[in-house]
Amino acid sequence: MRQRIIPAIMSGGAGTRLWPASTEARPKQFHALGGSETMIGETARRVSGDVGALSFLAPMVLCNERHAALVRESITNPAALVFEPLPRNTAAVGAIAAALGAELAPDALVLLLPADHLINDVAAFHAAIARAAPFARERIVTFGIAPDRPATGYGYIRRGAELADGVFAIDSFREKPNEAIARDYLATGEYSWNSGMFLFSPEVLLREFAASAEIRDRALAALHAAKRDGVNIHLDVEAFASVPSLPLDIAVMEKTAHAAVVPCEIGWADVGSWDEIWRLAPKDADGNALQGPIVAIDTSNTLVRSDGLKVCVAGVSDLVIIASGDAIVILPRDRAQEVKELGARAAKLEN
Repeated sequence: MRQRIIPAIMSGGAGTRLWPASTEARPKQFHALGGSETMIGETARRVSGDVGALSFLAPMVLCNERHAALVRESITNPAALVFEPLPRNTAAVGAIAAALGAELAPDALVLLLPADHLINDVAAFHAAIARAAPFARERIVTFGIAPDRPATGYGYIRRGAELADGVFAIDSFREKPNEAIARDYLATGEYSWNSGMFLFSPEVLLREFAASAEIRDRALAALHAAKRDGVNIHLDVEAFASVPSLPLDIAVMEKTAHAAVVPCEIGWADVGSWDEIWRLAPKDADGNALQGPIVAIDTSNTLVRSDGLKVCVAGVSDLVIIASGDAIVILPRDRAQEVKELGARAAKLEN
């Protein structure tokens, strides 16, 4: 008998580090940044249908109502569209996903997923879910990514005792480290990147909110008072606004004794910067990743993307050049994180 799983896709982010392509009106998950399909569409597709011992049910999507049409362009069969009236981080979303999962399919596990991750080895991802599923009846299971470099942009998970082949208790969560600490983590072989993906029984997750009961209770109050119209669920604005804003890791995972991690190598990437887009993209012989109407002469290790404007470059290296909408961004690849600040300052020019 297959294990039934409800995907709960979190689509609340604004993707400000990928401005100007990613905007509040059309965040990065609604762009095709890793292939020909939108990132949210790829996320839904990889957790659909029957796969070995797993049976993926129709997904629920938790998002801003202004993105409802964009969600429906990529996901045609949602079991529920839960509209968040304002951002309240992943703990509130997790509590709502658990309660709604129990309502939609009481025997199913819930797989909580960000809408904007890339996973290139889908078969390995399914195998990791299958390893996790037997433990998700008693524990909240997260998926740890095998690190291939001393990345400073991710949280880390230190493995504890082995519970079964490929499944471990969690010793501790570690915040984003500096490079020296990240190198130490990598050298020990005991750490995984924290992917932010979780598999759980609704009953277990809601129970383990005991240390953060206010988040759970206020989030569920917003769900109980929601206005419903078919698959559309409009969370109550006043109740949801009162929910403390914390990530699930801090509210629950760092406090519970009932957690586990499944380390895996699934070709995963959290596409959080233009430098990461360059790293993942196919490149020409000079290390350039070019998309759109581009002319590049004597150019190397540069990302150039345009959604229409002709972009011509010569004699440059290690840059990010993005032409999208009414904005053009040019900066060194190693300063790609500053796009967020550029976008914020550019917004002031419009006022």
